[in-house]
Amino acid sequence: MMTTETDDYLATHYVQRSNWLRAAVLGANDGILSTASLAIGVAAASNLREPIVIATVAGLVAGALSMAAGEYVSVSSQTDVEKADIQRESEELKDMPELELQRLAEIYEKRGLKKQTALAVAKELTEHDALGSHMRDELGINEITQAKPTQAALASGASFTVGGLLPLMIAISLPLARIEYYLYGFAIIFLALLGALAAKTGGSSIIKAVVRITFWGTVAMGLTATVGYLFGVNL
Repeated sequence: MMTTETDDYLATHYVQRSNWLRAAVLGANDGILSTASLAIGVAAASNLREPIVIATVAGLVAGALSMAAGEYVSVSSQTDVEKADIQRESEELKDMPELELQRLAEIYEKRGLKKQTALAVAKELTEHDALGSHMRDELGINEITQAKPTQAALASGASFTVGGLLPLMIAISLPLARIEYYLYGFAIIFLALLGALAAKTGGSSIIKAVVRITFWGTVAMGLTATVGYLFGVNL
């Protein structure tokens, strides 16, 4: 019994992390992958360090701002949809309360309650908080899953910056000879660590997360390097 209660407690907290964790992992992953890929592509086409560093810095700044803005716009759109649904639900509760009560009871009945029990539960919850009950059980909106644009934008932009700084440090500090291989190797290490950290924080499989993130990271950086070699010039 204790194990089950502990698992439920942990699962609840994993779900509570989902909004910011998704944005943070996406931002850090893109920060590492896009700046490393950009640096590798330029390195494959140049024998000088300056173009590599400049391109990496430009990609880092542009990417962080783009990620934050894109996340804010995307999540804001989700928020607008949620608000519209909540407003519609509020109007329906005023215009046809009996029908809304029946809908709520049917939801509980489909989840396994007997018809009379489902109706009794629906009545009690409606008396307590009608709109909150319909938001949670009919619309699937609650405090945990509700969209938070500012939080998502900050998490995404900040994590992209942190992720992008790692390839930048490699581009600045390591020997220029074979720099693209250094960038690839360290980027894969960073991506693997990120995948493991995200999986542990979210309570999912670490091995699957690491394999997934390193595989697609290798594909992205490999294709970028190929473009650099094919179209590169001696900058």
